[in-house]
Amino acid sequence: QVQLVESGGGLVQAGDSLTLSCAASGRTFDAMGWFRQAPGKEREFVSATSRSGIRSTTYYQDSVKGRFIISRANAKNTLYLQMNSLKPEDTAVYYCAAMVYGYGGYGDSARYDYWGQGTQVTVSS
Repeated sequence: QVQLVESGGGLVQAGDSLTLSCAASGRTFDAMGWFRQAPGKEREFVSATSRSGIRSTTYYQDSVKGRFIISRANAKNTLYLQMNSLKPEDTAVYYCAAMVYGYGGYGDSARYDYWGQGTQVTVSS
């Protein structure tokens, strides 16, 4: 059974840092990513990482470039999102997602096969 379990969310102040984790079990994935959904808004892409052999590639939404860092510990099958210089507009439920075969379209939520339950991140001003 495949499971994605996020952790690390919480309440922080603007400018603070927070690291989210996503522990995957049940199988391995070519690509994994983070999406977020703020109240009253659609779910949006945040970041993703894909791997091909020993090479990995990372992708970021423009609004988080330079502030967020995605990484993956393959031995642990765990995905991380280090979030720095957090802003109130980063407030959302953050979801981990996994793609079995990494054929591209990493910013498209419909391409992902499995999802975590989400973890709340709240940034106060």
